Amino acid sequence: MENGSARVADAAIAQPVLAPAACSRCGTQLAPSLLACPSCRTLVHGDELTRLAAAARAAEEANDVPGAIEHWRRALDLLPSSSKQYGVIVERVSTLTNQASGAAKDAEAERVRSRYGKYGAVVSGAVLLLLKFKFAIVFLLTKGKLLLLGLTKLSTLSSMALFLGFDAALFGWQLALGIVLSIYVHEMGHVAALHRHGIKASSPMFLPGIGAFIRAQQRIHGEWAEADVGLAGPLWGLGAAVVAWGFYHYTGARYWATIAHWGALINLFNLLPVWQLDGAHAFKAMSRTHRVVAAAAIAMALALTGERLLWLPLLGAIWAVFRKPADRADVRALGYYVILVGALSLVAVLCRGLN
Repeated sequence: MENGSARVADAAIAQPVLAPAACSRCGTQLAPSLLACPSCRTLVHGDELTRLAAAARAAEEANDVPGAIEHWRRALDLLPSSSKQYGVIVERVSTLTNQASGAAKDAEAERVRSRYGKYGAVVSGAVLLLLKFKFAIVFLLTKGKLLLLGLTKLSTLSSMALFLGFDAALFGWQLALGIVLSIYVHEMGHVAALHRHGIKASSPMFLPGIGAFIRAQQRIHGEWAEADVGLAGPLWGLGAAVVAWGFYHYTGARYWATIAHWGALINLFNLLPVWQLDGAHAFKAMSRTHRVVAAAAIAMALALTGERLLWLPLLGAIWAVFRKPADRADVRALGYYVILVGALSLVAVLCRGLN
């Protein structure tokens, strides 16, 4: 937004929202954490929600998609997750996120066309073909800037150094370096997905002997968004493993096959649907039927590849079948999860015996 009054309005909306002491409709005393009156179900922050909705619609009309997403997300923080309005806004945020992603791709295609003149259409078409069929190449070319950006953070570099030193004592520095970089790529996948959903994220932090983590600086609203962010890590990890596999075929050095194998195993482990692992975030968007299908897919991958690590996500998936299913299941989470299980299992079995 360009004018000063708009910026002042934004600043006012960004201030912490204080809950009223009593319901404006029935007078019931309210605890600070309540979002709806326990007596009459009136929304506690109704006035603020109205203002946020108006600001979000104004941003949409001005084609300020990131601004609209930000306002809608603030509204979600003031709504009970069981309310109808919450579900409607989650869908709106998802639509706007997809719209922003599509606009970014269109802008990139236009940039390519303008740069290469009369050959621009051919070049942009080739880029789209690579996007569709050459994942490993595109992974390096399109995400390189984000990967390098993460390495500019002192906290990330220092924790990576500690992690590297710990693992080097166990596996040797060469293998330890490959493992550290594989995990780093995995974590940056989460960061990229959070950015795509309009959510700020911390840089990766490594814990020696354990792994790494990033923190979302805002709540992730919606089952599909949570699954998408969770599975982005294994997706990028798959890309890193495929790249390492490609280097093995190009150089013949078994070191790269070892890195690809370790990367595949690390990301398969993260598909375990328990605790805060990525598989757990994916299963939050699955119905009970979806979870049964996911467990069957893992069992099939185990039978076909003989990869013993798959027993862990299989047992976790069976356990998750009897847990509470998603309120708003999304079949995309199932498809995403099953594809990752299959692809990572394939990489693991291809690299087995080469390291």
